[in-house]
Amino acid sequence: MEIKSRITVLIFLQYFVWGTWLISLGAYMAVVLKFTGVQIGSIYATMGVASLFMPGVMGIIADRWINAERLYGALHIIGAAMLFWASTVQEKDVDTMYIVMLFNAMAYMPTISLSNTVSYNILEQRGFNVIKDFPPIRVWGTIGFICAMWVIDLNHWSIKPEQLYVGSAFGLLLGLYAFTMPECRPAGTQKGGSIISSLGLDAFVLFKNQKMAIFFVFSALLGAALQITNTFGEAYLHDFGKIEEFKETFAVAHPGLLMSISQISETLFILTIPFFLRKFGIKVVMLMSIFAWVFRFAFFGLGDPGNGLWLLVMSMIVYGMAFDFFNVSGSLYVEMEADPKIRASAQGVFVIMTNGLGAFLGGMTSGIVVDYFTVGEVKNWLYIWLTFAGYALVLGIAFLAVFRYKHDPSKMAHFHH
Repeated sequence: MEIKSRITVLIFLQYFVWGTWLISLGAYMAVVLKFTGVQIGSIYATMGVASLFMPGVMGIIADRWINAERLYGALHIIGAAMLFWASTVQEKDVDTMYIVMLFNAMAYMPTISLSNTVSYNILEQRGFNVIKDFPPIRVWGTIGFICAMWVIDLNHWSIKPEQLYVGSAFGLLLGLYAFTMPECRPAGTQKGGSIISSLGLDAFVLFKNQKMAIFFVFSALLGAALQITNTFGEAYLHDFGKIEEFKETFAVAHPGLLMSISQISETLFILTIPFFLRKFGIKVVMLMSIFAWVFRFAFFGLGDPGNGLWLLVMSMIVYGMAFDFFNVSGSLYVEMEADPKIRASAQGVFVIMTNGLGAFLGGMTSGIVVDYFTVGEVKNWLYIWLTFAGYALVLGIAFLAVFRYKHDPSKMAHFHH
C-alpha cells in the first residue's frame, strides 16, 4: 500500500475510535447512568486533565527516546482496555467512570498530537510538502469520526454500552496497525542541555513571545467552547423526546446523524484552510472561528426538532468553520512559528492549551451552567446555549482587540521544509 494511503488509514482509525463515544457518551451517562450535569462535565473534563501533561510528556519521549509510531501504538492498546472497562460501569457509579475515563484520556489524548507527529515525520522523510499534502489526509480523520457516529446511531447504540465495545475493538486494531508503520526515530539530541530541555519544556519559551503567549491563552479559552456541544449536544436532543410533538422527529430518533453534519461540514471547511490562511492570515481566520462559535451555540439554542430543525442544521454547518479554522490553522501556525528542534513539544503545548486547560475549563463550567439552569428534572436549554453564545461573543471582541498580527503571505507560500 502506498505510504499516503497507509497514513490515511492511521488517521481514519485515530478519529473513528474517538467518534464511537465522544458525542454519545454524555447522553448515555445522563439517560442510563443517571449522572448530573456537573458529573458528566467532570468526566468529559478528564480529557482536559490528561491533556495538561500527557501530550507534553509523550511528545518529549517521542522527541528523545522512543519511536513515535511504537509509543503511539502502545497508547492505543491501553486506551482500548480502558474503554472496555468503561462499558461495565453501573448506574450512579460516578467514581469508577471518572477513573476509567481519566486513564482512557491519558492514553488517548497524546495520540492526537502523536498522529500528527508520525504523519508529518513520514511525509517529510518521503519528501512531501506537509502543508499541501497533510490536510487532504487529515480530512479522512473527520470521515472516520463521522462513520463511527453513524455506526453508533444507526444501530441505536447511542445510549447503550455497545458504543464502548466498538471503540475498544477499533482502538486495539489501530494499536496493532501502528506497529507496522515506517520508523519515526526520535529527532532530539541526548548530549548536554539543561533539565528544562531534557524535560522538553523548551517549547514553553514560546510564551516569552507576546504574540504566541496571547495566541496560546485564546487557544485555551476557545478550547473550552469545543467541549460543550460534545458533552451536552446529544443529551439536549434526547430531552426533546419528552415533548409529545417532537417524539417521532428525526433529530430525536437520530441525534447522532444530526450531530454528524458538524463533522461533514468540518471536512469541507478543512479543504479551504490553505486558501484562507494564505489570503487573510491567522488573525482573521481565528476571528472567523470565534464568531462561528457564537452562531453555533445561538442556533443550537434557538432551534428545535420541528419547525426549528433548519436552525439546528445551520448550527451543525457553522461548526465546521468554528472547529477547523481554530484547530487545524492553529496547529499549522504553531508549526510555522516554532523552532524545528522543539516542534513536537510546541504541538504538545498547543494541545495542552486547547484540549487541556481549555477542555478542563469547558467541561467543569458547562456542567455548572447546565445544573444552574436545571430545576428538578427540567433543563432550560435556551438559557444554557445562549450563555455559551455570549461567552464566545466576548471572546471574539477581546481577541480582535489584543492579538496583534501582521499577515505576510510570502511566509505562508514558503512554508515547506
